Amino acid sequence: MISLRGSRGARRGPDLNELTIIGDGAILICDGVIKEVGPSRRLENLAGTRDAIEINAAGRVVMPGFVDSHTHLAFPLGDSADPAEDIRAVRSSTGARVAVRARSHLEAMARHGTTTVEVKTGCGPDETAETKLLRVLNELRSEPIDLISTFLFQLPGEDLDGAHNAAAEWVFSDLMPKIRRRRLAGFADVAWNANPTSHCRSSRFLQVARQLGFGCRIHADAACAGAAILMGMEHLVAAIDHLEHATPEDAARLGAGSSVATLLPSAAFHQETPFAPARALIDSGAAVALASNFNPIHTPAWSMQTAVALACRYMKMTPAEAITAATFNGAYALGRSAQCGSLEPGKAADILILNVPDYRDVARHFGDNLVHLTMKRGVIIYQEGGVARLPDSQLRLSW
Repeated sequence: MISLRGSRGARRGPDLNELTIIGDGAILICDGVIKEVGPSRRLENLAGTRDAIEINAAGRVVMPGFVDSHTHLAFPLGDSADPAEDIRAVRSSTGARVAVRARSHLEAMARHGTTTVEVKTGCGPDETAETKLLRVLNELRSEPIDLISTFLFQLPGEDLDGAHNAAAEWVFSDLMPKIRRRRLAGFADVAWNANPTSHCRSSRFLQVARQLGFGCRIHADAACAGAAILMGMEHLVAAIDHLEHATPEDAARLGAGSSVATLLPSAAFHQETPFAPARALIDSGAAVALASNFNPIHTPAWSMQTAVALACRYMKMTPAEAITAATFNGAYALGRSAQCGSLEPGKAADILILNVPDYRDVARHFGDNLVHLTMKRGVIIYQEGGVARLPDSQLRLSW
C-alpha cells in the first residue's frame, strides 16, 4: 500500500521518491474519513474493526486517488479552432446539455482513478458564457468526484484599437468580483501571452485576483516561460502550468520559489510539442505536479495513469516521482493537501485499488485502465466488472 504519509508541504527533490509503502497494509474508514492506516495485524486488533466491512485487496496496489490539477473539461464545446466560435457554442447551448457532457467526462475520470479534478473555463470577457460554465461546474462539484473550478482569463482574437485593455478592465472591475461573490470559482488563472504588451495586463489580473481572495495560477505554455515564471514568483501564485519551454535557468528559479510546477505530458504527446524538462525541475528542487490537461478536442485523455506513464517514458521521471506528482503534489497545488493526496488519518477516504502487484507497473502500461476500484470519501464509485455477452433479448437486428 502506498500511503504517501509525511510532510504537509509539497514534495521536492529526493522527497518525491518517498512513497511510504506499507507492506500488508490496511486502512480503517469511518463516515468517509480515514481513521487509521498501518500494518494489517495492528488494525485487525482495533475495536473499530469489529463490525467493519472488509474489502480484500491482496495482490493489488492500494494508493491515494489521483488529483488532476489542470483540465479543460467543460470548454471548448465544439471542434472549432476559432475561440470565438467555441464561445458562441457555449452561449447557444443549454446549461443542461453542458452538464450532461461534463458529467460524462467526470464519470470517465472516476473510472480511471481520478477523485479530485480542477476544471478551467476560458470564455474571456463573455459574461453569459463564463457564468453558464461556472454555474454548471458548481452543480457538479461532488458528482461523482470533487471538482474545483478555475476562472481562466484569456482574450480571444486580435487586439483591435485597444479593445483588449477595455475588456480586461471590465473583467477586473465587474466580472471577477461577481464570480468571487457568488463563490463560483476558487482559482483565477491567466493564459500567458509572450507579447510584452500584454504583461502589464496579466500582472494586473493577478493583483486583482489576489485582492479578491482567489488562488492564482499562470498558464505558461508560450515560448517565453521565463517572464511568466518571474511574474508568478512576484505574485506568489499557487502553480505555474505547462512549462514545455522552460530552460535550466527557469528551473533554478522555480526551485527557489513556492509555486508548484504543473507538468502536462499528455498535452505534449497529443500536440507534438516539447515535453517539459521534468528532470531539470526536480533536480533544481522545484515542487512538480502532474495533470492530464484533458481537453475534449486537443488533449482527449482522461487518464492520469497515462500521464504517469508518459512522464516516466518521455520526461525521465521515476515511477515514484510521477505517482507523488499525480497525487500529493497535485493536491497541494489546489490547496487540498489537508483533505486528499495521501492516505493518512483525518483525510478523505479517496482510494484506488489497481490490478497490478507493483506500483512501478503503472509506468509500464500505456493505454490500459488498471483501476479495479475507485473509492471517494469511503463510497465505491467505480468497480470493474466482468466481460459478458449481451442477452439475445437486448440485441436488435440491423436488417
